[in-house]
Formats: sequence, C-alpha cells, structure tokens
Amino acid sequence: MLCRALFVLSLSAGLSLATGPREQRYQHSALLDSGGRYRLRWGHREGSIAFLLEVQTRGYVGFGLSSAGAMASSDIVIGGVRGGKPYLQDYHTDMSRELKKDFKQDYRLEYALENSTHTILAFSRDLHTCDPNDKTITESTLRVIWAYHSDDLGEVGLDYHGSNRGGKSLRLLNPENLNVVPEETPYFNLTNQNVPIPYKDTTYWCQMFKMPTVHKKHHVVKVQPLIQKGHENLVHHILLYECDRHLNDSVLDYGHECYHPNMPDVFLTCETVIFAWAIGGEGFTYPPHAGLSIGTPSDPKYVLMEIHYDNPSYLEGLIDSSGIQMFYTPHLRKYDAGVIETGIWVSLYHMIPPGMPEFISEGHCTLECLEEALNHEKPTGIHVFAVLLHTHLAGQAIKTRHFRKGEEQKLLAYDNAFDFNFQEYQLLQEERTILPGDNLVTECRYTTRGRSRMTWGGLSTRDEMCLSYLLYYPKINLARCESIPEIKEQLQFIGVKEIYKPMTSWPFIIKRPKKYNNLSFTDAMNTFQWTKKKGISFNELVLRVPMNVRCSKHESEEWSVQGMIVSPPEVKKLYEPESFMCVSASCVHYSPFLHLLLLVYISIHAIGNRWLFVH
Repeated sequence: MLCRALFVLSLSAGLSLATGPREQRYQHSALLDSGGRYRLRWGHREGSIAFLLEVQTRGYVGFGLSSAGAMASSDIVIGGVRGGKPYLQDYHTDMSRELKKDFKQDYRLEYALENSTHTILAFSRDLHTCDPNDKTITESTLRVIWAYHSDDLGEVGLDYHGSNRGGKSLRLLNPENLNVVPEETPYFNLTNQNVPIPYKDTTYWCQMFKMPTVHKKHHVVKVQPLIQKGHENLVHHILLYECDRHLNDSVLDYGHECYHPNMPDVFLTCETVIFAWAIGGEGFTYPPHAGLSIGTPSDPKYVLMEIHYDNPSYLEGLIDSSGIQMFYTPHLRKYDAGVIETGIWVSLYHMIPPGMPEFISEGHCTLECLEEALNHEKPTGIHVFAVLLHTHLAGQAIKTRHFRKGEEQKLLAYDNAFDFNFQEYQLLQEERTILPGDNLVTECRYTTRGRSRMTWGGLSTRDEMCLSYLLYYPKINLARCESIPEIKEQLQFIGVKEIYKPMTSWPFIIKRPKKYNNLSFTDAMNTFQWTKKKGISFNELVLRVPMNVRCSKHESEEWSVQGMIVSPPEVKKLYEPESFMCVSASCVHYSPFLHLLLLVYISIHAIGNRWLFVH
C-alpha cells in the first residue's frame, strides 16, 4: 500500500506578554536547584500537562525529561525572550548527547516574560505526543533535567550552560493533595538527639518515644520528615512502629542500633508499622475522612522510631538529630486509618542471581490471609487511599497488583522507572476497596548487571526488599500480609541434596553433595556458576514454588494462617490497560475525497479564527 503525507496548515496563536498564566493550572511545584533559582510549577488535565518555569536568568532556559537523569537520550525544550520576542523550541538528544531539533514541535508556548532578574515561561504538551523523540508522561517517576544560561539562544546555537544544570526525580501525574492542615494545628516532634553514625555503609538506629498525653481521642492528620540540614542523602527512610502498650517510661532511655546482638529485648515488641517515610518524599496529609488515632487505651502509647542511615562513602564523625513531626487535632475524622505492610517477607530466602538484566520477584498478600482477617474484622472490606512502594538499589520497577476471584483488577499502584533516592506516597486518584477473597501481589523487577555475587533480601541498601505500604481505613487488626518462597526447591536448583539438622546456625549449613559440604546455603548459592540462561530458569522456578504465608496482627500476634504453605494463586484473567493509539499521518491511506474534506475544514477553520494571527 502506498502512503502519501497529508500536509495540514498550522495556526499560530498570539502570545501576550502582559497577561500572566492562570495560577490554578499549576497544582504542584518544586525547586529544582538548591539555590532556589529554578522553580518548576505544573499541572495536568485530560491528556495534557502544563508547565511554568520561573528562572533567575535573562538568557535561555532549558527543561527536559530524561530516562536516566542525564542529558543523553532526553526530551528537551529550550526557550526564553530575545529582543522582546518569545521563543520556544522542541529538541531531543541521542546517546552521544548531541542536541537535535525535533521535526515535530509538540511543546506549545503560552506565555513568556522577562524582567530585570527572571525569565518566566509557560508552555504545555500532550502526555502522549506520538513523537518517538518525546517522552511519554505516565504515573511513573520521571527524571526532570534543567539548565539555564545568562545569554539567549543565538543564530549559531547554544552557549554551554556550565554548572547551571541539574536533575530531579518527580511524579508529574501525582494527584493533587487538596487536604490542607490549618497553621494553628498543634504538633509534636519525635527526633533523635545527637546520634553518632557508625563508620559503615548501613546503620539502622532505633529510639523509643512516648506518645503525647491527651485526655481524649485525637487524630494525627499530617506527618512530615524533620531531616537535619545537610543530611538529606544520609537519612534513607524512617519507620514508626507501635510497641507493647504495657511498657513503662524506663524504655525511653533506650537508643540503640537496631537488629544488633546487643539490642534491648524491648525493641522486639515493636512490630506494627504506623507510618513510613522514605528518601525524596515529602510529608503526607491524610484525607479529610481518616486519621491516625491517638489518645485511647487501644492506641499506641509507646513507639519506636527506626531511621536507616545510608553512608556508602563511609564518612566519619557524622552526628544526626533527624526525625518526624506529627500534627494532631481533637476534631475527629470519620475513620481511623491504618497501615498494612505487603510484599516479600524480608529474608535471605529472597535471592537474586548476579549478572541478570532482568529478574522478577513477587510477594503475595494471600487470599488466605486477607480472607481470615477481613471476614473477622471487616467483611465489607477496607479502602486504600495511598501506597508507598519500596525496594532498593537493584530495583528498576515495582507495582502492586490486585486480584479478585482470580481476575486481575486495575493496578493499585506502580512505578516503571523506580528511583531509589525518590520514594513518596502515591495518593490514589480513586480509593480502592479490598474485599475478603481478594489477593495482592507486589511485583519487583530488578537488574543485577555488574554484580558478581548473589543479591539477598535484607536490610542494607545493597540487599533487596520488595514492599508496598498500604494506607487504608477503617483500621483492622492486620499489620503484615506477606510471603516468602520456600527454600527447599530453590536449593535443589543448584543441586543441594541434604542439610545438617537440627539447624543450629544461620545461615544453615549444607551436608550434601560433597562440593557444598559445610558451606552455608548463601555461600553455596555464590559458589554456583550462574549464567543468564540459568538465572532465567531460576526465576521461572521461584515464581511457581510454594510460599510461606506471613499474616500477623498488631502487637506480635498472628492469624491462624501464619506459616501456612500455599502455592501461587491461579490467574484466570489478566488486566489489560487501555492502550494509546498513535496514527501517523504519513501512513494514512490516501483518498482524494478525504483530502478535499480536509482542505474545506482548514479553510473554514482559518476564516473563523482570523483573530488568532499576529500582524
């Protein structure tokens, strides 16, 4: 079939330098540089997104979307005001970072202003432009890159921006959080006091706190991090756990390294997560109908704050006093909110071979666990309103899948471009109901290229996790709903025949065959000669082996299905998301009649819109 291009007349709108952009279009904002010289505002609606740049320069301004956070293979727009006339041009770069002007200009300049100090540009584009040189904008994390120069774009091109450049990860389609907490709302702080950070790459520090004494029920309605200035890259995540309420104030003297042999036993009573924050995220404001309950006999009295310090450069002499701030009110919400940790039980039984371009792990919040807990606590179901997705350095993508009677529903949450240094709650566009008989699967996609040894489930950032923290209401007695693949078939894959029993050490020791004799199972896995083909076969095995169910209540209690061995559920139907169809004009079957109709339409449109032309 012959394809003939159809050429369509473009109509250019006049650009006013007097009338400013509509502020209500930009629901989100972020400072992209540490000096406050480059501010981005943005908002999205019905298939398009609008940007507003406010940059401290009288030269050109560059803004782009990048897969890896660098200039290579990026979608870039460059604009400014030169000689009183606005300009905006759509570019892209190849792998060698060469800047090339797009044949198809998809960014629409709507407003431009230059004053004595700043350049302001407002422009928009479609989320899907059908241009292979443009990045499609989805709910996943995007790496935004920026640059500026004191001079404008000239006839011969751009002057190099030098150090006036940078990048930042953002979720451009995150729903706007319209919930505002009044300034006079009381708050309390839970902060460490001058904690010395050990000379090692990973430290978990635990500190006990007593919740404030209130004489009636209150709701916490907002939580935000208090990160010591200069430690933004040191504090990786903060978890707040509810502890045994029968403790006494003597525990408040305890601050100690978590998961350490000398850790106080009292820390082991703190297992239920009531709030989670991770690096790059901002504070979280609860919806107007839900809040975290405090002040009643059944509410947390003592809490443990766990801070993960990530110090890969082994910096010495670091002292930290970071923590969190919690806003609370006596004006009660309709529902008490809770947190359920779902995904893969953090364990050495979660293992990823080296050198893998892609490896998939799944953690199941099983039908058995949800059915028992929900039928006992809330047969009509719970309502999820936000999700925090969490994995580590090998994690490339993560999603929380939702199944009902074997049929997959719309994804609960996802991030196909996960950034370890940017983790924040995803506020759901619409709340999702979880019913008895449902099951959830947290699926993580990893890459271990460049690694020569196994990657294990564990606490270090060099280890791995695969977790989803679900914020929901009304609160039920379910703290963790997780799984871990059984170890027996994983070891059989590498030829293990027998282990020493009873198991008196961890990791346990292998007896047969001879080549693994007296090796721990972790050493045996590292001894195995992994190849890409063997890794793929191992992955296929892990996704179908029986799994151990973790189904725990608050305060260290368990539902009866805890420890049950189940097989991965049968999937009857996969969810098929709506796909965006791109139709190229150059490949439309040519029809003289269609061509005539198009010309008539253009003529009428041009006559009816004469006012758009600028003379």
